[in-house]
Amino acid sequence: MKSHQAKDKILDAAKTLFYKDGIHATGINTITDQAGVAKMSLYNNFPSKADLIEAYIESRNIEWQALYAKRLVTAHTPLDKILAVFDAYRDHAESAVDNAFRGCGMLNAAAEFPAHSPERDAVKLLKEGIEQLLIEHLSELFSDPKQIQYIATMLSFLLEGSIARAGLECSSDKLIMVRKMAEDLIQTQLQLTAK
Repeated sequence: MKSHQAKDKILDAAKTLFYKDGIHATGINTITDQAGVAKMSLYNNFPSKADLIEAYIESRNIEWQALYAKRLVTAHTPLDKILAVFDAYRDHAESAVDNAFRGCGMLNAAAEFPAHSPERDAVKLLKEGIEQLLIEHLSELFSDPKQIQYIATMLSFLLEGSIARAGLECSSDKLIMVRKMAEDLIQTQLQLTAK
């Protein structure tokens, strides 16, 4: 088996198992068994479990970015672009492993590690990137930097809170509701700004 094929199989198995069972609950043997590769193949591609975890977090981000890019194709207004972030979260939730939706895979990963660990810091950086996307799109609607940051923070809280609740309920319904809440919030802020 070629190295890149083994690497893909290992990462796919890890993505499934880490999301479904948790990172710390998933052992190397379980990953290699599910991937159908020798343990040495794992260590040839990922020198440590930490390297595999880093690849897992990055792959979750790449998946979300692809879903977001797909949503952006049909987003023609600044509001549409903001709501595309919410839609991509829902798309990611609904594509969860074997319909075993457990919320945000990145937040779940971060919760398994201590504060300021490389894993948590990686997730924090990715979440800050999503908030930055919101800021960029809000800047097309509002001119006051403080207002833009305030709205972006509220939208981030709505987004992350809804994905956490959706994970608890094993359903993406909260993500549908929060999209409407986000739209209402932005419309209200636009009306207040116009006065």
